[in-house]
Amino acid sequence: MRGFGLTETERSWVMYDVGNSAFVLMLSTIIPIFFYAIAENDLDEVTYLAYWGYAASAATIICALLGPVLGTYSDRSGWRIRMFTAALGIGVVGCALLGLIQSWMAFLIVLVVARLGLMLSLVFYDSMLVDVADPRDADRVSAAGYAWGYIGSCVPFAVCLVLILFCDSFGMTMSQAMTVSMILVAVWWLAASIPLIKRYRQVHSVPAGETGGALRTIGRSLLNARSEKKAFLFLVAFFFFIDGVYTIIEEATAYGTAMGLSTYGLLGALLVTQLVAFPCTIMFGRLSSKYDTAKLIGVCIVAYILITVFAVFMDDMTDFFVLAVFVGFFQGGIQAMSRSYFARIVPPERSGEFFGLMDIFGKGATFLGTMTVSSVTLATGQSSLGILSIVVFLLIGLALFIAAARTPSSRSEVEDITEEALSA
Repeated sequence: MRGFGLTETERSWVMYDVGNSAFVLMLSTIIPIFFYAIAENDLDEVTYLAYWGYAASAATIICALLGPVLGTYSDRSGWRIRMFTAALGIGVVGCALLGLIQSWMAFLIVLVVARLGLMLSLVFYDSMLVDVADPRDADRVSAAGYAWGYIGSCVPFAVCLVLILFCDSFGMTMSQAMTVSMILVAVWWLAASIPLIKRYRQVHSVPAGETGGALRTIGRSLLNARSEKKAFLFLVAFFFFIDGVYTIIEEATAYGTAMGLSTYGLLGALLVTQLVAFPCTIMFGRLSSKYDTAKLIGVCIVAYILITVFAVFMDDMTDFFVLAVFVGFFQGGIQAMSRSYFARIVPPERSGEFFGLMDIFGKGATFLGTMTVSSVTLATGQSSLGILSIVVFLLIGLALFIAAARTPSSRSEVEDITEEALSA
């Protein structure tokens, strides 16, 4: 990581991506398979996929309600790191507890709590970007976070995979291997967070009195869109296009499991996604110094439309591996570029508030996406039709993003961002 030109503070910030990404990877790989093993005697494949989606939706709804309120309060001097640490604690404890539960209903409840801790910690973490990186370096640092998160998360994942697949050789049952795995991931997550907790200093803040009415402040932020029109348009576009990204990440393993694909093959394919995502995310970070960030985001959205259409027609493990490679190519790019793009167009002293708003739109999209996939799947009995519904959101997001990219920014700090982005 030292060879990437990051400062000590930037490296500490990137390390949190390495930590939380281990749990994120487990959420999209081993945890849904473990949940299926717990619930298979009570739930059929279609109901299992729907309940998994509903649990994800419950966590996102709660986070969408709490995120902007807590994000606004985190703009007070010294509050951001405290609130980050509290959310981290909730997530880490929830992660460790998941390996101890054998009731599918209790498992889903703890899963919602653990996901909530993760999501809230990311609200505060993302808003720290304006404090740890110069605006001109935001793309590169944001990309480094996602990139190292992808590759770093493979370390505990590989250990957990070996424990689970060869649990008999270690004298453990599958349940015991899962318990050890979740505790290992929780420890990894916590350990990788310590450098950021120790080194982060909140540079931008607002007086305590200005955050007294958090809900009123958020209401004003949404209603008074004229003053930050570019940011507002981007948020609306983000709501739609990130729906496709998060929903595919969320549903990939569950979708493959419902299709009857090999468990080992699914895990291998998703590991390929992580390995491909590392260099590709770094590549997007470097491309941002040569090409307009908005154009790179636009390319990623179009790619996700094609990826989603491909997912509808896949029917074997080879197709799933192809899907995994293409998701890995664009996943980190669209996430990293969106985060850094937004960080440059919002007032830095109110980054917590604005990233809280971004959380509403991002988590709202995830809620809508997983709910739509689950509902269409239950209504039609075909999970492929549920996945197809994502294309509509991506198309709307692309159109709105083009409009946002062409809207002038009210911030002088982003004069370097091309106002004619995507016009060519």
